[in-house]
Amino acid sequence: MPPPRTRRTALRHQLAELRGSGVPARALDARALAALAANPGCRRRAILDGAGVDKTALAGALGAPSAFGQSQFALTRGNAFEARVKADGGAELLRLVHGRLDPGAEPPREAEVPDLSAVGPEGRAARTALALREATGARAWTLLDHPLLALDVAGSPAFLEPDAVVVHPDGTWTVVEIKSFPMLDGSADPAKVGAAARQAAVYVLALEDVAARLGQEAAPAPRVRHRVLLVCPKDFSNLPTACAVDVRKQRAVTARQLTRLTRLQDIADLLPEGVCFSPELPREELAAAVEAVPAAYAPECLSTCELAFHCRARSRAEGAVTALGRSARAELGGLTTVGDVLAAAHGEAGDPDDPAVAALRRAAALRAEALRGHPRAASGRQDAERAAGRREAACR
Repeated sequence: MPPPRTRRTALRHQLAELRGSGVPARALDARALAALAANPGCRRRAILDGAGVDKTALAGALGAPSAFGQSQFALTRGNAFEARVKADGGAELLRLVHGRLDPGAEPPREAEVPDLSAVGPEGRAARTALALREATGARAWTLLDHPLLALDVAGSPAFLEPDAVVVHPDGTWTVVEIKSFPMLDGSADPAKVGAAARQAAVYVLALEDVAARLGQEAAPAPRVRHRVLLVCPKDFSNLPTACAVDVRKQRAVTARQLTRLTRLQDIADLLPEGVCFSPELPREELAAAVEAVPAAYAPECLSTCELAFHCRARSRAEGAVTALGRSARAELGGLTTVGDVLAAAHGEAGDPDDPAVAALRRAAALRAEALRGHPRAASGRQDAERAAGRREAACR
């Protein structure tokens, strides 16, 4: 007799059906998770990422392919740089960690690099947790190369793989992010550093979950450092340099946003029977399946989500004010479409006591007043009056 199906196994089966028969799940990485946390109101992205749907293939099948991502050259260069940073058992990487984050500790001479290989993501995550516990007890420099961490996201586990995690002699843990963009004169592009900090904050949250579980076995729980190490090429060379990045703010924001995500089971339960997001389906059927899940499009999605062009086209077609940006959407209150906004501004609809409606009508009045005194506006009115006169004469 097969074992009874629990709520978790039922959800996994349902998510597999959403991907399509025989379609492997796409792993949810920290970059995607940080983007998801930045837009927690988007149920469409939550269910697609939770189900492991390949959104790049999905966007292409919908006729709105994504236009962002790393080139093959950038990936090759990044892999080569990471290999150089971790060469010789991670000697250079540990030297940077010691110099930037823990100069008072004993300098790393021979560090442990445990083998983290195991069968399946659950096995690798368990092996990583065991290696972290052993390294914390050993009180010596330890480098975990590409460990696998599990983090619960909206009721479904996500497996995350940081570039490295270093265990210090005092038993604390540090996340290491290795990027291929340069650090010129000691500083890098703030936008790229911010993106790396948000990604590292996800790893910090996942490590804190591991530390909390280890703390239940033997108190006290290990401490995860909130200053991560960002390693980049120095100037225009391929030599590594590094800086410490405080991710406490990014960690707090990400944790708060992840708690706001609707549970995947709740989203899946509201979907129509037989919904599937397989890119092999006809475009009309696939578009109907995607539209069955509400989205929360914003212009920021263009740089973080593969379905952004599809969602933008639908948002514009519906006249949704979300296409104008989150700030505009927040200012307009209950006015959700451009038609509603224009009607409210012209006095054709809307509650006059609504602050948003009152502000729109005031802005419309100021615009009309400004145009009345503008020479081009006056000339335009005269031309319109003359044209109207000619039409009346023709009718007579």
